[in-house]
This record gives sequence, C-alpha cells and structure tokens, in this order.
Amino acid sequence: MSALQRVGAALTYNQMVVDELTDEAVDHLFHALADATRRDILRRCVRGELSVSRLAEVYPMSFAAVQKHVAVLERAGLVTKERRGREQLVRTDPDAVGRARQALDELETAWRGRVDRMSDLLAQDPDPEADNPTRGQGR
Repeated sequence: MSALQRVGAALTYNQMVVDELTDEAVDHLFHALADATRRDILRRCVRGELSVSRLAEVYPMSFAAVQKHVAVLERAGLVTKERRGREQLVRTDPDAVGRARQALDELETAWRGRVDRMSDLLAQDPDPEADNPTRGQGR
C-alpha cells in the first residue's frame, strides 16, 4: 500500500470522527486556533515532539503562560502531552487539522445551501411590483 493510499484511508477516518464533533468541541477547537502563539506551538510540534520547557524558551512569556497555552491546545484535542521523567512532551495530533477542516466544510455547505435557496427565491419573483397593478397609483 502506498503512502498516498494510507493518507486517503486516514482522511476517511477523520471524516467519520469529525461528524461526531459537538458544538462545544468546535468552539474549543477554534478558540485554540484563534491565538497566534498557540498556532506557532502547533507548527513547532508538527516537526516533532517538544518539551514544554523547550517551548517556553522560545516565547517572551513565563513557563506557566506556555503551559496554559499548551493546556488550551490539549483541551481542544490539537495536541497530546506525555510525561517522560521530569519532562512533559507535546506532540500535535495529526487528525486535529482534519477536524477543523471538516467543521469549516460543514459551515461552507450550510451557507452555500442558504445562498442557493435565496438565489432560487429571487429568480422566481424578479419584480414583485409587477404582480400588483394598483400599487403606486393614486387613490
């Protein structure tokens, strides 16, 4: 099986998991992604797992502040933490991006459907004044 076929199977799996996202889970997901520091932590952890202390060295904030950012990402399911000895290693969950994409795709589908329905309604009655010949005339 090629790598591409394995990726395709993973994407199908992601879609099945995403369908089960609650509104609260989607809120957590996009709240976590709304912060530039958290997005940067995600990018760094995609390249490989990093300890929280190693991440804290990069940012102009306290270790506790970085821990809080990691906790928000973890609550959203975007990263996982694993304790090894005295270190907490952070790694990105590759399925998480698929969940975000699926949530956006669902919103896009809903909005496109609404726009299509509005277009259909407007096309049915292009000039509402034409149906009422007495409108606009003096009494």
